[in-house]
Amino acid sequence: MQMSRLNSFLLSSLFFSTLAILSMPLHADGVSGSAAGGSTSGADSQLESCAEPLGTLAVHEDQTASWWHHYYRRYPTLGSTTPLLRLMVQQSNCFVVVERGKAMENVMGERELEQAGETREGSNFGKGQMVAADYTMSPEIQISEETGGAKGKLFGKLGGAGDLLDSVAGKLKRDEASTTLLLIDNRSSVQVAAAQGSSKKFSFGGGVGIFGSQGGGTASAFTKTPEGKVIAAAFANSYNNMVKALRNYRAQNVKGGLGKGGKLQVGE
Repeated sequence: MQMSRLNSFLLSSLFFSTLAILSMPLHADGVSGSAAGGSTSGADSQLESCAEPLGTLAVHEDQTASWWHHYYRRYPTLGSTTPLLRLMVQQSNCFVVVERGKAMENVMGERELEQAGETREGSNFGKGQMVAADYTMSPEIQISEETGGAKGKLFGKLGGAGDLLDSVAGKLKRDEASTTLLLIDNRSSVQVAAAQGSSKKFSFGGGVGIFGSQGGGTASAFTKTPEGKVIAAAFANSYNNMVKALRNYRAQNVKGGLGKGGKLQVGE
């Protein structure tokens, strides 16, 4: 009887320790801290970086696309991915970020105020100062959620402990985010780079109590990391993959020049 109890305890300990590990994102969060100019504070150590910027960059999130509507319906509190990506890009020092989002209205508004004579002398919002965006980065998210609840009695022979483990196993689910980043050259409209990334974590659904009515803990402790962490980790994975590819960048050339007919000719 004592050996049976010992085996039950050891198996239970192993089971919950494994679940605790699985509840962590597969990749590091990738986004933390802050950035100011070329300086950073508290940036994730696994985020790829560049010795010097490759150009200026704007981030465009297409909120009319189907992926955005699916993402926003599912995670309405997470909001736009643009601030996340802009922080990541600036911390990496691979690009200088320029504003092309909602704040652009304020940028242009200040110029309108000066033109109307409303600003003080020397405000200096004249023409020819705005920095062009060499590149545009476009994100996309693909999300899937699988409820991996185990069916049947996996631990039935352990008695009460087995029933508890079966109950918890039936509530285990996997959250996975897959992301894509595209990098476009604004002058030519040529796609310079594309990268995909992903991250996943396992969590519990329904706030099921790990220790039942007799314990002080609940399975909700394993779901404290929000879905946003998984999405951030997936974007960090995508961005790291892009930076690695850009380090070996080689321009694509077409004989005769880009956009001048190509080599795949059609019949008359």
